[in-house]
Amino acid sequence: MACPRRRKGASVQPDVTFIIAAYNAELTIERAIASAIAQRDVSVEIIVVDDQSGDRTLDLARSYPEDIVRVVALEQNRGPGGARNAGLELARGRWVAVLDSDDAVYPGRICTMIDRAEKAGAEIAVDNLQVVREDGVAEETMFPADYLEGLSEISLADFIAGNVVFESRFNLGYLKPIFQRRFLNENGLRYDEGLIIGEDYILLASALAKGGKCVVEPTTGYVYHIRTGSISRVLELHHVEAMRKADLVFARTHSMDAKAEAAFARRTRSLRKAASFLSLVQHIKARSPLKAVWTALSDPAAVRHMGMPIAVRLRRVAAQFAVGAGEVKGAGR
Repeated sequence: MACPRRRKGASVQPDVTFIIAAYNAELTIERAIASAIAQRDVSVEIIVVDDQSGDRTLDLARSYPEDIVRVVALEQNRGPGGARNAGLELARGRWVAVLDSDDAVYPGRICTMIDRAEKAGAEIAVDNLQVVREDGVAEETMFPADYLEGLSEISLADFIAGNVVFESRFNLGYLKPIFQRRFLNENGLRYDEGLIIGEDYILLASALAKGGKCVVEPTTGYVYHIRTGSISRVLELHHVEAMRKADLVFARTHSMDAKAEAAFARRTRSLRKAASFLSLVQHIKARSPLKAVWTALSDPAAVRHMGMPIAVRLRRVAAQFAVGAGEVKGAGR
Protein backbone atom coordinates (compact mmCIF):
# COMPACT_ATOMS: atom_id res chain seq x y z
CA MET A 1 0.00 0.00 0.00
CA ALA A 2 1.40 3.38 -1.04
CA CYS A 3 0.23 5.30 2.02
CA PRO A 4 3.29 6.27 4.07
CA ARG A 5 2.55 7.00 7.68
CA ARG A 6 2.35 10.77 8.05
CA ARG A 7 4.17 12.69 10.74
CA LYS A 8 1.86 13.78 13.52
CA GLY A 9 1.83 17.15 15.19
CA ALA A 10 -0.20 20.32 15.53
CA SER A 11 1.65 22.03 12.67
CA VAL A 12 1.20 19.18 10.20
CA GLN A 13 -1.87 19.20 8.00
CA PRO A 14 -3.97 16.05 8.55
CA ASP A 15 -4.46 13.72 5.61
CA VAL A 16 -8.20 13.60 6.22
CA THR A 17 -10.86 15.30 8.28
CA PHE A 18 -13.79 13.15 9.34
CA ILE A 19 -16.95 15.20 9.76
CA ILE A 20 -19.52 13.49 11.96
CA ALA A 21 -22.87 15.31 12.13
CA ALA A 22 -24.71 13.97 15.16
CA TYR A 23 -28.27 14.27 16.40
CA ASN A 24 -29.49 12.10 19.28
CA ALA A 25 -26.83 9.51 18.51
CA GLU A 26 -25.78 8.46 22.01
CA LEU A 27 -26.10 4.76 21.13
CA THR A 28 -23.82 4.88 18.09
CA ILE A 29 -21.57 7.96 18.21
CA GLU A 30 -18.73 6.17 20.01
CA ARG A 31 -18.65 3.44 17.38
CA ALA A 32 -18.35 6.04 14.63
CA ILE A 33 -15.60 7.95 16.43
CA ALA A 34 -13.65 4.78 17.27
CA SER A 35 -13.67 3.69 13.62
CA ALA A 36 -12.32 7.08 12.52
CA ILE A 37 -9.57 6.97 15.15
CA ALA A 38 -8.60 3.46 13.99
CA GLN A 39 -7.64 4.55 10.44
CA ARG A 40 -4.24 3.14 9.48
CA ASP A 41 -1.32 4.91 7.77
CA VAL A 42 -2.97 8.34 7.57
CA SER A 43 -3.19 11.27 9.96
CA VAL A 44 -6.76 11.98 11.01
CA GLU A 45 -8.70 14.96 12.27
CA ILE A 46 -12.16 14.24 13.70
CA ILE A 47 -14.83 16.92 14.01
CA VAL A 48 -18.13 16.04 15.68
CA VAL A 49 -20.91 18.57 15.11
CA ASP A 50 -23.76 18.15 17.58
CA ASP A 51 -27.00 19.38 16.01
CA GLN A 52 -28.86 20.25 19.22
CA SER A 53 -29.18 16.68 20.49
CA GLY A 54 -31.52 16.04 23.39
CA ASP A 55 -29.64 13.03 24.71
CA ARG A 56 -26.03 12.34 25.85
CA THR A 57 -24.46 12.67 22.38
CA LEU A 58 -22.67 15.93 23.17
CA ASP A 59 -21.32 14.68 26.51
CA LEU A 60 -20.01 11.49 24.93
CA ALA A 61 -18.26 13.40 22.13
CA ARG A 62 -16.69 15.77 24.67
CA SER A 63 -15.35 12.84 26.70
CA TYR A 64 -12.51 12.41 24.17
CA PRO A 65 -9.35 14.54 24.42
CA GLU A 66 -9.66 17.74 22.34
CA ASP A 67 -6.58 16.86 20.30
CA ILE A 68 -8.35 13.68 19.15
CA VAL A 69 -11.95 14.85 18.71
CA ARG A 70 -12.95 18.45 18.10
CA VAL A 71 -16.54 19.10 19.13
CA VAL A 72 -18.87 21.79 17.83
CA ALA A 73 -22.20 22.37 19.57
CA LEU A 74 -24.58 24.21 17.26
CA GLU A 75 -26.75 26.87 18.85
CA GLN A 76 -29.74 25.83 16.74
CA ASN A 77 -30.67 22.74 14.77
CA ARG A 78 -29.45 23.08 11.17
CA GLY A 79 -30.18 19.61 9.82
CA PRO A 80 -27.62 17.21 8.33
CA GLY A 81 -26.43 19.59 5.62
CA GLY A 82 -26.02 22.51 7.98
CA ALA A 83 -24.16 20.43 10.55
CA ARG A 84 -21.78 19.12 7.91
CA ASN A 85 -21.20 22.63 6.57
CA ALA A 86 -20.24 23.74 10.07
CA GLY A 87 -17.68 20.95 10.13
CA LEU A 88 -16.36 21.83 6.67
CA GLU A 89 -15.69 25.40 7.76
CA LEU A 90 -13.35 24.13 10.48
CA ALA A 91 -11.74 21.23 8.60
CA ARG A 92 -7.97 21.32 8.03
CA GLY A 93 -7.39 17.98 6.28
CA ARG A 94 -6.22 17.61 2.69
CA TRP A 95 -9.25 15.39 2.22
CA VAL A 96 -12.65 15.44 3.92
CA ALA A 97 -14.84 12.43 4.62
CA VAL A 98 -18.39 12.51 5.94
CA LEU A 99 -19.19 9.75 8.42
CA ASP A 100 -22.78 9.39 9.61
CA SER A 101 -23.04 9.12 13.39
CA ASP A 102 -24.71 5.69 13.20
CA ASP A 103 -22.21 4.23 10.73
CA ALA A 104 -18.54 3.20 10.80
CA VAL A 105 -15.53 2.76 8.50
CA TYR A 106 -12.97 -0.02 8.16
CA PRO A 107 -9.39 0.79 9.30
CA GLY A 108 -7.78 0.81 5.85
CA ARG A 109 -10.49 2.78 4.08
CA ILE A 110 -9.05 6.28 3.86
CA CYS A 111 -5.51 5.20 2.96
CA THR A 112 -6.86 3.04 0.14
CA MET A 113 -9.14 5.76 -1.21
CA ILE A 114 -6.55 8.55 -1.08
CA ASP A 115 -4.02 6.31 -2.80
CA ARG A 116 -6.50 5.51 -5.58
CA ALA A 117 -7.50 9.17 -6.02
CA GLU A 118 -4.02 10.67 -6.00
CA LYS A 119 -2.65 8.13 -8.49
CA ALA A 120 -5.51 9.06 -10.86
CA GLY A 121 -5.26 12.81 -10.24
CA ALA A 122 -8.84 12.81 -8.95
CA GLU A 123 -10.57 15.19 -6.55
CA ILE A 124 -13.21 12.68 -5.45
CA ALA A 125 -13.20 8.99 -4.56
CA VAL A 126 -15.97 6.54 -3.68
CA ASP A 127 -16.01 2.93 -2.53
CA ASN A 128 -18.40 0.12 -1.68
CA LEU A 129 -20.56 -0.11 1.44
CA GLN A 130 -21.15 -3.03 3.77
CA VAL A 131 -24.80 -3.14 4.80
CA VAL A 132 -25.46 -4.18 8.40
CA ARG A 133 -28.95 -4.86 9.71
CA GLU A 134 -30.20 -3.40 12.97
CA ASP A 135 -29.67 -6.77 14.67
CA GLY A 136 -25.98 -6.64 13.72
CA VAL A 137 -26.13 -9.17 10.90
CA ALA A 138 -24.04 -8.18 7.87
CA GLU A 139 -25.92 -8.43 4.59
CA GLU A 140 -24.45 -8.21 1.10
CA THR A 141 -22.50 -5.14 0.05
CA MET A 142 -24.50 -2.21 -1.30
CA PHE A 143 -23.12 -2.74 -4.81
CA PRO A 144 -21.83 -5.91 -6.48
CA ALA A 145 -18.01 -5.75 -6.61
CA ASP A 146 -17.91 -6.40 -10.36
CA TYR A 147 -20.31 -3.49 -10.94
CA LEU A 148 -17.97 -1.00 -9.26
CA GLU A 149 -14.92 -2.53 -10.91
CA GLY A 150 -16.59 -1.96 -14.26
CA LEU A 151 -17.26 1.70 -13.49
CA SER A 152 -13.67 2.78 -12.71
CA GLU A 153 -14.79 6.42 -12.81
CA ILE A 154 -18.18 8.08 -12.35
CA SER A 155 -19.17 10.89 -14.69
CA LEU A 156 -21.93 13.43 -14.06
CA ALA A 157 -24.20 11.54 -16.47
CA ASP A 158 -23.45 8.23 -14.69
CA PHE A 159 -24.21 9.73 -11.31
CA ILE A 160 -27.47 11.39 -12.31
CA ALA A 161 -28.61 8.22 -14.09
CA GLY A 162 -27.86 6.32 -10.88
CA ASN A 163 -30.22 8.61 -8.96
CA VAL A 164 -33.42 8.17 -10.93
CA VAL A 165 -35.99 7.53 -8.20
CA PHE A 166 -37.62 4.08 -8.26
CA GLU A 167 -35.86 3.28 -11.56
CA SER A 168 -32.08 3.16 -11.11
CA ARG A 169 -30.63 -0.34 -11.04
CA PHE A 170 -28.24 0.71 -8.26
CA ASN A 171 -28.84 3.91 -6.31
CA LEU A 172 -25.56 5.81 -6.46
CA GLY A 173 -26.94 8.30 -3.95
CA TYR A 174 -25.83 5.94 -1.19
CA LEU A 175 -22.16 6.43 -2.08
CA LYS A 176 -20.05 8.07 0.63
CA PRO A 177 -17.38 10.05 -1.23
CA ILE A 178 -14.24 11.65 0.09
CA PHE A 179 -13.43 15.06 -1.39
CA GLN A 180 -10.23 17.00 -1.82
CA ARG A 181 -10.96 19.90 0.56
CA ARG A 182 -9.16 22.48 -1.58
CA PHE A 183 -11.39 21.56 -4.53
CA LEU A 184 -14.54 22.11 -2.46
CA ASN A 185 -13.33 25.46 -1.18
CA GLU A 186 -12.09 26.75 -4.53
CA ASN A 187 -15.47 25.99 -6.09
CA GLY A 188 -17.59 27.19 -3.17
CA LEU A 189 -19.18 23.77 -2.76
CA ARG A 190 -21.24 23.12 0.35
CA TYR A 191 -24.29 21.10 1.34
CA ASP A 192 -27.76 22.43 0.55
CA GLU A 193 -29.17 23.12 4.01
CA GLY A 194 -32.72 23.11 2.67
CA LEU A 195 -32.53 19.37 2.01
CA ILE A 196 -33.02 16.64 4.60
CA ILE A 197 -32.85 13.87 2.00
CA GLY A 198 -30.73 14.25 -1.13
CA GLU A 199 -28.15 16.71 0.19
CA ASP A 200 -25.38 14.19 -0.54
CA TYR A 201 -26.60 13.82 -4.12
CA ILE A 202 -26.58 17.55 -4.86
CA LEU A 203 -23.10 18.07 -3.43
CA LEU A 204 -21.51 15.23 -5.43
CA ALA A 205 -23.42 16.17 -8.59
CA SER A 206 -22.27 19.78 -8.21
CA ALA A 207 -18.67 18.67 -7.70
CA LEU A 208 -18.83 16.58 -10.87
CA ALA A 209 -20.43 19.46 -12.78
CA LYS A 210 -17.55 21.68 -11.65
CA GLY A 211 -15.12 19.31 -13.32
CA GLY A 212 -14.23 17.09 -10.40
CA LYS A 213 -12.89 13.67 -11.34
CA CYS A 214 -14.42 10.84 -9.31
CA VAL A 215 -12.60 7.51 -9.18
CA VAL A 216 -14.09 4.28 -7.90
CA GLU A 217 -12.32 2.12 -5.33
CA PRO A 218 -14.18 -1.22 -5.66
CA THR A 219 -13.25 -2.52 -2.22
CA THR A 220 -15.57 -2.11 0.75
CA GLY A 221 -14.62 0.53 3.28
CA TYR A 222 -17.82 2.07 4.66
CA VAL A 223 -20.18 0.25 7.05
CA TYR A 224 -23.77 1.33 6.52
CA HIS A 225 -26.04 0.48 9.45
CA ILE A 226 -29.75 0.17 8.76
CA ARG A 227 -31.73 1.88 11.50
CA THR A 228 -35.51 1.85 11.91
CA GLY A 229 -36.93 5.32 11.47
CA SER A 230 -33.79 6.72 9.84
CA ILE A 231 -34.55 9.81 7.75
CA SER A 232 -32.77 8.31 4.75
CA ARG A 233 -35.22 5.38 4.74
CA VAL A 234 -38.46 7.37 5.08
CA LEU A 235 -39.29 9.30 1.91
CA GLU A 236 -42.10 11.82 2.29
CA LEU A 237 -43.76 14.23 -0.12
CA HIS A 238 -42.07 17.33 1.30
CA HIS A 239 -38.67 15.63 0.85
CA VAL A 240 -39.37 15.04 -2.84
CA GLU A 241 -40.64 18.59 -3.35
CA ALA A 242 -37.44 19.95 -1.78
CA MET A 243 -35.38 17.69 -4.07
CA ARG A 244 -37.26 18.97 -7.13
CA LYS A 245 -36.59 22.55 -6.08
CA ALA A 246 -32.89 21.81 -5.54
CA ASP A 247 -32.71 20.17 -8.98
CA LEU A 248 -34.14 23.30 -10.60
CA VAL A 249 -31.41 25.37 -8.95
CA PHE A 250 -28.80 22.82 -10.07
CA ALA A 251 -29.99 23.02 -13.70
CA ARG A 252 -29.77 26.84 -13.64
CA THR A 253 -26.36 26.82 -12.00
CA HIS A 254 -24.46 24.12 -13.88
CA SER A 255 -23.95 23.19 -17.51
CA MET A 256 -24.42 19.57 -18.58
CA ASP A 257 -23.41 17.63 -21.67
CA ALA A 258 -26.00 15.77 -23.75
CA LYS A 259 -25.75 12.53 -21.76
CA ALA A 260 -26.07 14.34 -18.45
CA GLU A 261 -29.03 16.34 -19.74
CA ALA A 262 -30.79 13.16 -20.84
CA ALA A 263 -30.18 11.56 -17.44
CA PHE A 264 -31.35 14.75 -15.72
CA ALA A 265 -34.59 14.67 -17.74
CA ARG A 266 -35.21 11.08 -16.61
CA ARG A 267 -34.55 12.04 -13.01
CA THR A 268 -36.92 15.01 -13.30
CA ARG A 269 -39.69 12.74 -14.57
CA SER A 270 -38.99 10.24 -11.82
CA LEU A 271 -39.25 12.90 -9.11
CA ARG A 272 -42.54 14.11 -10.58
CA LYS A 273 -43.88 10.54 -10.49
CA ALA A 274 -42.60 10.09 -6.95
CA ALA A 275 -44.35 13.30 -5.85
CA SER A 276 -47.62 12.13 -7.44
CA PHE A 277 -47.26 8.70 -5.87
CA LEU A 278 -46.63 10.10 -2.38
CA SER A 279 -49.48 12.56 -2.80
CA LEU A 280 -51.70 9.63 -3.76
CA VAL A 281 -50.65 7.76 -0.65
CA GLN A 282 -51.38 10.79 1.52
CA HIS A 283 -54.89 11.12 0.09
CA ILE A 284 -55.60 7.42 0.64
CA LYS A 285 -54.36 7.59 4.24
CA ALA A 286 -56.49 10.70 4.81
CA ARG A 287 -59.46 8.85 3.33
CA SER A 288 -59.90 11.42 0.57
CA PRO A 289 -60.86 9.16 -2.38
CA LEU A 290 -61.78 11.94 -4.79
CA LYS A 291 -58.41 13.64 -4.29
CA ALA A 292 -56.69 10.28 -4.72
CA VAL A 293 -58.57 9.66 -7.95
CA TRP A 294 -57.75 13.14 -9.23
CA THR A 295 -54.04 12.54 -8.54
CA ALA A 296 -54.17 9.16 -10.28
CA LEU A 297 -55.89 10.67 -13.30
CA SER A 298 -53.40 13.54 -13.43
CA ASP A 299 -50.36 11.22 -13.39
CA PRO A 300 -51.29 7.57 -14.11
CA ALA A 301 -47.61 6.58 -14.00
CA ALA A 302 -47.63 7.20 -10.24
CA VAL A 303 -50.11 4.36 -9.74
CA ARG A 304 -47.60 1.87 -11.15
CA HIS A 305 -45.51 2.32 -8.00
CA MET A 306 -48.35 0.94 -5.90
CA GLY A 307 -49.43 -2.66 -5.37
CA MET A 308 -51.66 -4.04 -8.10
CA PRO A 309 -54.77 -4.50 -5.90
CA ILE A 310 -54.66 -0.81 -4.95
CA ALA A 311 -54.09 0.24 -8.54
CA VAL A 312 -57.04 -1.86 -9.69
CA ARG A 313 -59.33 -0.39 -7.05
CA LEU A 314 -58.28 3.13 -8.00
CA ARG A 315 -59.01 2.46 -11.65
CA ARG A 316 -62.48 1.20 -10.72
CA VAL A 317 -63.18 4.25 -8.58
CA ALA A 318 -61.86 6.48 -11.36
CA ALA A 319 -64.19 4.84 -13.84
CA GLN A 320 -67.16 5.35 -11.54
CA PHE A 321 -66.12 8.94 -10.95
CA ALA A 322 -65.86 9.54 -14.72
CA VAL A 323 -69.39 8.16 -15.24
CA GLY A 324 -70.77 10.35 -12.48
CA ALA A 325 -69.06 13.41 -13.89
CA GLY A 326 -70.51 12.66 -17.32
CA GLU A 327 -74.00 12.42 -15.89
CA VAL A 328 -73.65 15.77 -14.14
CA LYS A 329 -72.30 17.40 -17.29
CA GLY A 330 -75.14 15.94 -19.36
CA ALA A 331 -77.73 17.23 -16.92
CA GLY A 332 -76.66 20.76 -17.57
CA ARG A 333 -77.32 20.66 -21.31
